[in-house]
Amino acid sequence: MSEPVSYDASLVHDESYLATSHKGLTYPFGTQAPASAELTRIADGISWARIPMPGSLGHINSWLLDDADGWAVVDTGMQLKTCSDAWKALFAGALSGSKLTRIICTHMHPDHIGLAGWLAKKFEADVWMTRGEWLTARMLIADARDEVPEEAIITQRGAGWGDDVLEETRSKGWGRFGRMVFPMPAGYRRLKDGDRLELGPNVWKIVVGSGHSPEHACLFNEMSGVLVSGDQVLPKISSNVSVNISEPMADPLGEWLESIDKLLDVLPDDLLVCPAHGEPFKGLHVRLKALRDEHLSRLDVLTVHLAQPRRVIDCFSQLFNREIGAEHRELATGEALAHLRRLELEGRAHRETRDGVWWFHAS
Repeated sequence: MSEPVSYDASLVHDESYLATSHKGLTYPFGTQAPASAELTRIADGISWARIPMPGSLGHINSWLLDDADGWAVVDTGMQLKTCSDAWKALFAGALSGSKLTRIICTHMHPDHIGLAGWLAKKFEADVWMTRGEWLTARMLIADARDEVPEEAIITQRGAGWGDDVLEETRSKGWGRFGRMVFPMPAGYRRLKDGDRLELGPNVWKIVVGSGHSPEHACLFNEMSGVLVSGDQVLPKISSNVSVNISEPMADPLGEWLESIDKLLDVLPDDLLVCPAHGEPFKGLHVRLKALRDEHLSRLDVLTVHLAQPRRVIDCFSQLFNREIGAEHRELATGEALAHLRRLELEGRAHRETRDGVWWFHAS
């Protein structure tokens, strides 16, 4: 069977640099993650494995859900030897002699789907995703052109980046997404909001959110009081919410805020939350409100900043709590643009284009 390959670690998906409060959360398992080749049982029907990755995130959590004749795995890590070696250690250790029955991916980012095809092939198991995530992933994997699309250059110029950055972007080429993902199967099993997955004696309800990705699936086990939250709710960082070139007039921040309100409405507060990054925690509603309030506060700060016309890059100082280097330029640009787009749609700002550069001004 084909093996995952290594790739440039600088391509690792990263999270937002918005500073959000995580006060009021409790960590029943502390900060001690499972060791290599081991699982930690955290509640009825679910165990925890940690898959190491390079970059600032350092890891992804994979959640092993009890199934009738094996385990359903939620999120996989990237197509990277570090990640596949961690799985091989599990198969020689805690998962020795076990079968993976299905590969569930909360959403389409490479740290979540990168080894889905590899595990599916190894165990002859289906990949389960929402349609929006599956189709977006397949589109990005297939977009393997060598030349950078002109839309990417237009966006960078519009954001205010100079010719030096545009030339650097052109020199890097395109199609990096596919390098981070092992070939996916031709078909998949669709997850929909409200679906109920019966895994052994446990029932997991699908709760869909949006903003960080098109149609992100969370899994809620009411009997065990557990939520597998993926990147939709993280304990100490805020997931990146960006406008990108495939849908340049989208409103991902509006979708993110609506999803927070939805989760507050449909999920109880006393759940054990199992995130993709960080440790399992309690305090779901406190965390959701902190994420919501931080974005709303930044929108207000940004409105004041727009008393004078500003470019997208002029807004970084109002949004991020650290210097933005070249390696995070694209994510920061997308997130700043998402906030400015939200202000446009709220009627609090308008955009003017001068010589290909977008200038935003408070209405």
